[in-house]
Amino acid sequence: MFLTNEDYKVVCGADALQVIDQSDQTNLERAERHAIGEIGSYLLNRYNMPLAYAKVGEERNEFLIALTCDVALWHLIAAMPRKMGYDIRKERYERAIEWLTLAQKGNVSIELPAKTDSSGNETGTGIRFGSIDPSQYDW
Repeated sequence: MFLTNEDYKVVCGADALQVIDQSDQTNLERAERHAIGEIGSYLLNRYNMPLAYAKVGEERNEFLIALTCDVALWHLIAAMPRKMGYDIRKERYERAIEWLTLAQKGNVSIELPAKTDSSGNETGTGIRFGSIDPSQYDW
């Protein structure tokens, strides 16, 4: 997976993480997959998300790691009794989604690999404009 248990220590304590994931690594991995899918739905048109999530170790983007942790923890907290830790998770999730919405619109950026077409040209950034060839009306 893209995330390691060490990555969660920035946004969540180790003991709290064990409670949140209910001491089941598969719950955590499932939440990570959901988070990757959700983040990708915002950034896929602009960035090469499969390439960004394929990176390992120090090659990974630190902000993307934090976003993914926050969104994954939000998905995990939904299964908690009485929504333990709900307030902080909700706040961090809403901030993450707000940032992702801005990134989707191009108002903020993140250092991720740009999406490219088969020729290697960047796509998804900037505006394409033009027009059709003028009509001659000659029959």
